[in-house]
Amino acid sequence: MHKKILIVGGVAGGATVAARLRRLDEEAQIILFERDAFVSFANCGLPYYIGDVIKDRSQLVLQNPQKFKDRFNIDVRTQSEVVQVDAKSKILTIKPASGVPYTENYTHLVLSPGAKPLVPPLPGVDHKRILTLRNVPDSDRIKELVDSGNIKNATVIGGGFIGIEMAENLALRDVAVSLVEAAPHVLATFDKEMAGFLEKELARAGLDLYLGKKATAFLPENERIVVQLDSNETITSDLVILAIGIQPETKFLKDSGIDRDERGFIKVNEHLQTNHPEVYALGDAIKVDHLVYNQPASIPLAGPANRQGRLVANNICGKPQAFIGAMGTAILQVFDLNAACTGSSEQVLIAHDIPTQSLYIHPNSHAGYYPGSTPLTIKVIYNPTDERILGAQVLGYEAVDKFIDVIASVIHFKGTLHDLADLELSYAPPFSSAKSPINMAGFVGLNISEKLMPVARFEEALNLNQTSQQLLDVRDDIEVANKKLEHSIHIPLNDLRNGRGLDKLDKTKEILVYCAVGVRGYMATRYLLAKGYNARNILGGIKLEPGFSQTSSKNHADKATASVVTPLMSDKVVELNLTGLQCPGPLMELKKQIDKVEVGAVLQVQVSDPGFLHDVKGWCDSTGNELLSVNSSKGIIHAQIRKNPPKAESALGVKLEDQTIVVFSNDLDKAIAAFIIANGAAAMGKKVSLFFTFWGLSVIKKTNPSHVGKKNFMEKMFTMMLPKHSGKLPISKMNMGGLGAKMIRAVMKEKSVISLEELMQQAQENGIEMIACTMSMDVMGVKAEELIDGISLGGVGYYLNKAETANKNLFI
Repeated sequence: MHKKILIVGGVAGGATVAARLRRLDEEAQIILFERDAFVSFANCGLPYYIGDVIKDRSQLVLQNPQKFKDRFNIDVRTQSEVVQVDAKSKILTIKPASGVPYTENYTHLVLSPGAKPLVPPLPGVDHKRILTLRNVPDSDRIKELVDSGNIKNATVIGGGFIGIEMAENLALRDVAVSLVEAAPHVLATFDKEMAGFLEKELARAGLDLYLGKKATAFLPENERIVVQLDSNETITSDLVILAIGIQPETKFLKDSGIDRDERGFIKVNEHLQTNHPEVYALGDAIKVDHLVYNQPASIPLAGPANRQGRLVANNICGKPQAFIGAMGTAILQVFDLNAACTGSSEQVLIAHDIPTQSLYIHPNSHAGYYPGSTPLTIKVIYNPTDERILGAQVLGYEAVDKFIDVIASVIHFKGTLHDLADLELSYAPPFSSAKSPINMAGFVGLNISEKLMPVARFEEALNLNQTSQQLLDVRDDIEVANKKLEHSIHIPLNDLRNGRGLDKLDKTKEILVYCAVGVRGYMATRYLLAKGYNARNILGGIKLEPGFSQTSSKNHADKATASVVTPLMSDKVVELNLTGLQCPGPLMELKKQIDKVEVGAVLQVQVSDPGFLHDVKGWCDSTGNELLSVNSSKGIIHAQIRKNPPKAESALGVKLEDQTIVVFSNDLDKAIAAFIIANGAAAMGKKVSLFFTFWGLSVIKKTNPSHVGKKNFMEKMFTMMLPKHSGKLPISKMNMGGLGAKMIRAVMKEKSVISLEELMQQAQENGIEMIACTMSMDVMGVKAEELIDGISLGGVGYYLNKAETANKNLFI
């Protein structure tokens, strides 16, 4: 006896089942019933059709009944609604467009009815301009309204995937959009701090956000709708889109004998069979086991539905297969930012009483020295008891899909932190980094797991207990000048390493340490622990701060990102691409280039370091140059800066601050710190002098000096014992016979931090005067011909004369 298989519902699930069945069984009779006019269409593409991203509507229609008949010999009946199922008798009742019901019997039944948008029972919800989006006719109605030009304002109710995609695509059509979300944050599958970044992006794009607020009524105002909120606010709109969630389309199964849960989801076993073994169900109308927390979950995504379709066909045709579950791996575009998640969020895991630990890293999408690298923020959640990966969230401008898919694969196979650390992944400069962000996440997690890095959450910094805690900022001066956390003590890492500033720290208190992204915080925490302090490193660093800033209900795009504040009125325009450089590199290069151009010329700068968005304003204020515009697009910051004449002295005779730095040490890390500070000060318009004395002379020696004068015995001894040039400098701590210095240089190269030698060259190009102490040269047996070109020779008097005109004098 041949099988007669009836399928209720097309699109992803039903259409996949039908095609797979035919490939496995050429003799079966297959009939597919679809209530709407389209049996197979790309419902995920509907918002983009409304937004005119997809121009051709026909591209959304993947198959039609005739194609199914010609290619698969499948009988597809559109506009045919199944209104009743009798599972005991194995009979369906179908109501076609003609309105005359009829019945069909079956040997096997597949239920793929999908789900429909929730419509809340609120006053006025039946207004003709309050719409939902589920199918092609829905998108036609919305697009027709938008195309008419009469839709100036729209309100989207719901901040889930569909709500965000609709809001974005309406905004792309120059519609002013308000987004209302009852929860405190958009996108419930993301944790609040990650969702915070997405809210900032929505606001930057011009959306008004109403978070933690519910619509209570819709009042008609001619053709418009007044949306009332429970906060007593109102929003007047030409269009309202409801996107508050879905409910399974299973009312037709009432009295069918097929079991459903209290919300209407069809109950299935691991083989996707209902309580009637010949009846299968799949897609949005069922719940499946969640792979991470092992509880039934609704995961209405196209990927799982397609896999389920193949599995159902296999089971019907005698190829037994169990559906192991799903974990909701998903990605969406939020204007310039891409966001992806997999596994479970931290908040859901906590609700299920599963132990969790989170980590954050902020790598680049590919090697920083290769043009076009953009920043990522990655959160990985794992079980601290067994180190198993439980979830991840990735935000960025490119490569987001790649990294989330790798972590999803690790979760699928119940992988751990060790698997992340040990994975061998592809690398070339245009595509990734030698240490993949995936590996880096594993390394950070293992540092935490192995108790090498006691950690704190960013919320603890925002809620500091000043009685028992201190907050330590170990970033460099140029970073702190633009932004720092309240109540923090600032001691740069290099100063901390040399014991300077320790008197500011209280050993009776817990020290919460932070830097930009967490790396220097880790180093400082290790140092403080070794010195007997109770210290923890704040995960993710201050770069997480925007995600924790509560988003306002009104449009609040950051004023620093406003597109153009002054018209561009110069024909002297210089293009400057600084992508890949990290702080303070962009400012240093900007200073170097602006010194070369005429007054009135404009520099158009591209930078990938996110800190530059705020740094450039402070730099312009300090140097007297004019910031014409600054904005961010797809992770690249674009700025226009006009060169102004040098600042004149004020009526009080106040001059620009000079700065002198005495370099007494031959330690590599201290030399790097000296030149970073010097270049940063020069970039801010200060006149800087570096005075090298005693051991510091080793920093400015040539690599291969020639024709060095004759030295006596003591001078030869000093030459033998001291580093021969900058490439041989040790580091102050953990030098390990030179291995530590090599490690520091390797990390700097990987992080796109320029080397000491490049810093020295830039110092000379920035006009920084480098002075060798002649008295120290005589004592240490250093000849002038051993020093690099461009070094001035001077004594204490020369230095003191410089120091008299300096506002700051540093000793390193």
